[in-house]
Amino acid sequence: MGVAVSSWRLASAVARRGQLGVVSGTALDLVLARRLEDGDADGSVRRALAAFPVREVAQRVLDRYLRVGGRHGAPYRPVPRPSLRPRRAAQELTVLANFVEVWLAKQGHRGPVGVNYLEKIQMATPAAAYGAMLAGVDAVLMGAGIPRHLPHLLDELAKHRKVRLPVDVAGGREDDEDAAVELDPADLLGAELADLHRPMFLAIVSSEVLVKYLDRDPKIRPDGVVIEGPRAGGHNAPPRGRPVLDDRGQPVFGPRDDADVAKVAAVGLPFWLAGGRGTPEALRDTLAAGANGVQVGTAFALSRESGLTPALRERLLSGLADGTLEVLTDAAASPTGFPFKVAQLDGSLSDLAVRSARPRLCDLGFLRSPYRKGDGDVGYRCPAEPVAVFVRKGGAEHDADGRVCLCNALTADVGLGQIRPDGAHEEPLVTLGADLDGARRLAELHPEGWTAAQVVDWLVPERAPAA
Repeated sequence: MGVAVSSWRLASAVARRGQLGVVSGTALDLVLARRLEDGDADGSVRRALAAFPVREVAQRVLDRYLRVGGRHGAPYRPVPRPSLRPRRAAQELTVLANFVEVWLAKQGHRGPVGVNYLEKIQMATPAAAYGAMLAGVDAVLMGAGIPRHLPHLLDELAKHRKVRLPVDVAGGREDDEDAAVELDPADLLGAELADLHRPMFLAIVSSEVLVKYLDRDPKIRPDGVVIEGPRAGGHNAPPRGRPVLDDRGQPVFGPRDDADVAKVAAVGLPFWLAGGRGTPEALRDTLAAGANGVQVGTAFALSRESGLTPALRERLLSGLADGTLEVLTDAAASPTGFPFKVAQLDGSLSDLAVRSARPRLCDLGFLRSPYRKGDGDVGYRCPAEPVAVFVRKGGAEHDADGRVCLCNALTADVGLGQIRPDGAHEEPLVTLGADLDGARRLAELHPEGWTAAQVVDWLVPERAPAA
């Protein structure tokens, strides 16, 4: 779902129909800051901040970022970039941002609300998860890696205990004591708080092998798994075996890249299937195979409650209606190195001419990686930054080929893109799933567009609302 496409409004709408509504937890600190800079016209952010248990922390963020009446065309202010040693202000902003999104999603109904994180953004995870838990999040999901440390992290945060999350540092040693990010809830909030609800943890993985690995040890065992196939939107696991590209530059996925559902079921953990599962028939088949349900993205991303700008959504729906909308798997776009699904839209960064015209820079840094420098200190690099800078930091030049600044592009998708000093606007890059069948059928039923509730009722018509 990218950044804030699955926002609190969308998650709330899904949860009100009795299903797990999931907010995207990626870069929520940036989202909160920019919503405040845009004036928080409807007051929703300030309403949530007023509910935060430590008023002084919320007030500091308001004082720093709120611009009553908006920016009037001025660039957004910078926010702290994720690091191994985040300053207090950075942790406060991340905790608050995740609290706000989850708190808003949970208001006015009894349905379950979850939050989805990327394992690749490790340095923000402790503060992000803690903020979501302060708001009573019901489930935490994590993919784009092997989230083996999350069960213990959630256990400790529920007790407001100091936590330490190991972080992958390129060039570091296996016993590298500095390769971790810490969060001390008591020091950060300075308050006596009651124990929190420990949310269910769902690991998003791509194979039965990873399910068996995570299940083998109670310390890393999730409460359930989401098995995401190669047709799912966003990041995909790389194909197994020797990389092969088709004539359009897409990674070629084969039978080995589809998990063995029977073997997943045999492990005994609750599981859901994702990727090409967004139709009533696919849901019925999935349940018949022993799964608990499906994860659906594309149909909700195109719904009225999604965070996509109205202009982008209309362009996508128009392409869906006339049969021209196409989603390709881009092997190079993501700085993570994972394949990434990209909706093909003229004028967006799916257009290679537009992509090459954008100056390379990395000023948000959510996907940058720490590395051990020659002097032993830790530095940070991103394949989407200027190539010479990336190479000077020890990166391989070929790893920078074709990379896109997803951080800036995905924020542009939801109307929060930066304006550069020369007046240039960041261009969007939209991700959807490769299987558009469900969305096409919804477009036939609802040619003027559809709501999230209509998606749920189409998929599971017999399920009653939770509110």
